[in-house]
Amino acid sequence: MRRERRVFNKERMDIKKVLYMAGGVLSLMIIAFVAIFLLYGTGEPEQSQLARFNSSVLEEEMVNQVEETSTQMGRTVNEMQNSEANLVGNTTGESTASTNTTNDASAQETSEEKNETTKYAVNTSNTASDASEENKVTENNSEGKESSDNAETEEKPVKDPEFKMPLEGEILREFAKDNLIYSATLDEWVTHNGIDIAAEKATVVKASAEGTVKSIKNDPRYGLTVVIEHVNGFTTIYSNLLTAEFIEEGEKVKQGQTIGTVGNTATFEIADDSHLHFEIQKDSVSVDPELYL
Repeated sequence: MRRERRVFNKERMDIKKVLYMAGGVLSLMIIAFVAIFLLYGTGEPEQSQLARFNSSVLEEEMVNQVEETSTQMGRTVNEMQNSEANLVGNTTGESTASTNTTNDASAQETSEEKNETTKYAVNTSNTASDASEENKVTENNSEGKESSDNAETEEKPVKDPEFKMPLEGEILREFAKDNLIYSATLDEWVTHNGIDIAAEKATVVKASAEGTVKSIKNDPRYGLTVVIEHVNGFTTIYSNLLTAEFIEEGEKVKQGQTIGTVGNTATFEIADDSHLHFEIQKDSVSVDPELYL
C-alpha cells in the first residue's frame, strides 16, 4: 500500500509540475502579447523594433518551454520538426535532382551545339584556308606566267637589220673616217663618212632595209638626200639623188622598195663620176657600210 501510495504521489507531483510549467508558459505568452500591444500602440519605430525583438525572444523562450513540456508528455516538437524537415528535404532533394538532371541535359545540348558550331567553324576555316591556298597558287602561277612571258620577251632581243646594197655597182670611194682621201672637187684631202657606188643617172635606188622615212631634204653639200630610220638605232642615208618622188616622210618602207633615182646634185662630189653616196649610222655615229652589207 505504501508503495502504491508513493507511486501515486509521485505521479501527482509529475502532473503538478506539468501544470505549473503550462501555467508558466501561458503566463509568459500573455505577458508577451501585452508587451507587443503596448509597443505597437505607441507608433514609435524604435520602440516597435525593440518590441519585435523582445517578442521574438519571448516566443523563442515559449517555444523552448513548450518543447520541454511536449517532451515530458511523450512527443517532442523536435520530432515533428525533424519529420517536417525530412519531408521538406526529400521534396527539395527531388526538386534539386530534377533541376540537376535538367541542367545536365541542357548543358549536354549546349555542349553538343558548341561542338557542332566549332566543327562548322573549323570546316569553314579549312575551306577558307583551301580557297586562300588556291588563290595563292593561282596568283603564283599567274605571276610565274607573267615572269616567264617577260623573260621570253627579254630573252628575245630585236635583231639588228640585215642591210643589202641599195643598187648594183662598183665602189668608187671607200669609207674613210679616221684617214684622209683626196677630193677632186675640193682639190684637198678630206674624210669620207660613207661609200660612193658607181651608177648611171636615173638608176633606181632601193631601201637597204626595212624602216621608216625620217626625212627627204636638199643637203647643201650632198644634194637631194633621203634618211631612213631602222631598229636598234640604225639609220641609212641616200645622197646625190635625182628624184625621191616615190616615197613620203613618215612612210614605212620595206627592204628593196624604190625610194629614188641616181643624180648629180652633190656639190662636194660634182667632179666625180655619176654615183650614189650611201651612209650607215649607229646611234648617230657613222660606221663603215661595207661591214654591214
